[in-house]
Amino acid sequence: MDKKNKKFNVVIAGGGSTYTPGIVMMLLSNQDRFPLESLTLYDNDAERQAVLGEAIKILMHEQAPQIRYEYTVDPVVAFTGKDFCMAHIRVGKFAMREQDEKIPLRYGVVGQETCGPGGIAYGMRSITGMMEIIDYMDKYSPDGWILNYSNPASIVAEACRVMRPKARIINICDMPIATKTRMSYIVNKDPKDLDVRYFGLNHFGWWTSVTDELGNDLMPQIQDYVSKNGYLTPKAIEKQHMEPSWQATHRKAADLMKVDPRFLPNTYLKYYIFPDYVVEHSDPNYTRANEVMNGREKRIFGAARDIIAAGTAVNGGFEIDVHASFIVDLATAISYNTHEIMLCIVENKGAICNFDPTAMVEVPCVIGSRGAEPICQGYIPTFEKGMMEEQLAVERLVVEAYVEHSYQKLWQALTLSKTVPSATVAKKILDDLIVANKNYWPELH
Repeated sequence: MDKKNKKFNVVIAGGGSTYTPGIVMMLLSNQDRFPLESLTLYDNDAERQAVLGEAIKILMHEQAPQIRYEYTVDPVVAFTGKDFCMAHIRVGKFAMREQDEKIPLRYGVVGQETCGPGGIAYGMRSITGMMEIIDYMDKYSPDGWILNYSNPASIVAEACRVMRPKARIINICDMPIATKTRMSYIVNKDPKDLDVRYFGLNHFGWWTSVTDELGNDLMPQIQDYVSKNGYLTPKAIEKQHMEPSWQATHRKAADLMKVDPRFLPNTYLKYYIFPDYVVEHSDPNYTRANEVMNGREKRIFGAARDIIAAGTAVNGGFEIDVHASFIVDLATAISYNTHEIMLCIVENKGAICNFDPTAMVEVPCVIGSRGAEPICQGYIPTFEKGMMEEQLAVERLVVEAYVEHSYQKLWQALTLSKTVPSATVAKKILDDLIVANKNYWPELH
């Protein structure tokens, strides 16, 4: 079949996610450039997925009856004959995210889902889920691609490199894309017109260049704004329905810039550079997980139940997840070999000249039918290199601990994390995390 006329078969792994309805609507809004033959939702929680699955069934019947649709907990059905698996899994769901955040806070340590001890705990759970999905795709759709945007992306990417080195998977994160959108608001440009250069690990990096479609340097204007306001703009608050906790995160970028004003920082760096500030401004009894469960979770599942009760999705509460269009950008770049440039998490291979060539780094890549090929970002300064080497060691120790079932190495990972003050505190947190994750982690010795 002519590639231009091909229709694609897609499975969304994590069908019960609150992000699934927005991604489905985004896929439907992009049928002109990424037409679907079939769409399947897969989750291992049948009851949770059924609520969204039934609501989306109504939506699909009304908006795209020509696309075959189903939701299932059977991996054979889900992964057979697929061109793409779009994966956004959360092993342990929000109940475990709450533990990831609250356990470290008991000891005065950052409680965050992807950074520090919480990210390590989440990573230990996510490895199992992602290896399972990779194996399903390898068995049932060996020519298909996995587009993974499950967190914590760095640990997952390192696990893929070590445990499934031949997997057809591209790891990508929406955070740099969302920040690029906020940059576009600062300079009154379309995000698509911004050409960026960036280096780092996932949730741990810096922009070195931002230019417009004509090559004009936008860095001075953006740096000036961010140094005073962070990435927070009135337009971002209005368009992205930003909760107060996210507003504070984007505002804190102003302080991050003071540490190295040459670059524009990823907002997640606040957890590593200002951990004392983060803990001081955290409520150990009500964390981001509680915000999400009482906000987005109730809103999305409430909308789904309303659609089911009404028997129609017309005027329903589902909204297009606009910034998730990066998933379609990635899929079309692979399918049509467009050589689009996107930030992905890939093996370094010299892209950052003075950094470990086997490290899984986040850099601009050329995307085509062979996957993601990193673009050279040159040499990086001592400060950023030192931070990255420490964090890379943490992530590698986590994967080694998982593979070897090693208590010692996981303790070392927590001890080495910039968010944890000592080995004594690290051990206390680890012992609590082991109890909380007894149904998810491999047994450690």
